[in-house]
Amino acid sequence: MAVTYIPYKAKRLLNTYKHIDGGWFWNKYSAYPYVGCQFGCEFCYEREPKYLPYPDPDDFDKVIKIKLNAPDLLRRELSRVPVDLISTGDYQPVEKEFKLSRRLLEIALEAGFPVFILERSPLVTRDLDLIEAINEKSFAAVLFSTSFVDSKTTKKVFEPKSPAVKLRFKAMEKIASRGILSGIAFMPILPFISDSEANLEAVVKMTKDHGGSFVLAGSFTLSGYQKERYMSVMSRSYPELIAKYDELYKGNYEPNSVYWIQIANKVRELCRKYGIGDRMPRWIPQGSLAVNKKVAEKLFLKVYDLELGLESKNRIWAYRKAAWAIDELEESIEEIYANREIKGLLALPNIGKQLSGEIEAALRENLERAN
Repeated sequence: MAVTYIPYKAKRLLNTYKHIDGGWFWNKYSAYPYVGCQFGCEFCYEREPKYLPYPDPDDFDKVIKIKLNAPDLLRRELSRVPVDLISTGDYQPVEKEFKLSRRLLEIALEAGFPVFILERSPLVTRDLDLIEAINEKSFAAVLFSTSFVDSKTTKKVFEPKSPAVKLRFKAMEKIASRGILSGIAFMPILPFISDSEANLEAVVKMTKDHGGSFVLAGSFTLSGYQKERYMSVMSRSYPELIAKYDELYKGNYEPNSVYWIQIANKVRELCRKYGIGDRMPRWIPQGSLAVNKKVAEKLFLKVYDLELGLESKNRIWAYRKAAWAIDELEESIEEIYANREIKGLLALPNIGKQLSGEIEAALRENLERAN
């Protein structure tokens, strides 16, 4: 079916998040030049009501809106915010003609912003020259998203218009060979379809074999029209699994937590087996606030450890809030720690005695490494 392109001038481009998504992609900003997606994967979370950009949800992959003024907007908006990691790049077929993702990379390079790209398309390798230049100046990371290795039957059901999975791995290998951080966003892992031990191990092994440094495992959420569409596909292609989905989700947005933690732990074990990470390393800026970011990174990673250990939600949130508090400080935590007159770390919001002790240990470790 033909795709309709609608060029227009957007009012704004840059999204600034209240908190970074610590432990996952680490980006503070995002900026994308297109609305809608020609790949139209049946499981895509952007079909959920809160993301859906069209009155008719079926237009998601049939009508692509093009922000013609995206480069000018990004140049102006980046000049007004502190330097931090920005998620950008959209390499669906429309990019071949309009090249706006490339222009956004040029702006990021010009402004000195580190970049994170999450893709399904090998077209991103067209812009390796810019990605390399950004990486040399600050930082760049390119992840490729997949739910399975290369099952033609399964791919035909859920993402028939997206690039072949084997081409994504080849593109990752090319990018990693240039010294650019790359890995696989194993997202979403579809229950009873792509969560088999054979597929989990195949994805991790392929990542290792193609130069990837890590695999991020992501669960599968179901909501609104996205849920209706996905379950309609399931009823046609996997009717025997409908009852299992009903039991796993019980009408909730996310699957049963015990089920998901088991999957995430299996992926962690497999990553250890193949000598790669199950978390993405964080970009750390230079300067006095670098230590804040390093300490916050440790706490965010502890959050994920606690989640995989099925710890209480209260404990998990205590670490998460402490990580955000330190990450967003405008003063060096080392200086705060040294200032005993104001009780040092205990003067910070969301920092109790136990967390204060862990932060002190992280600060000592950072100092030892520096020396």
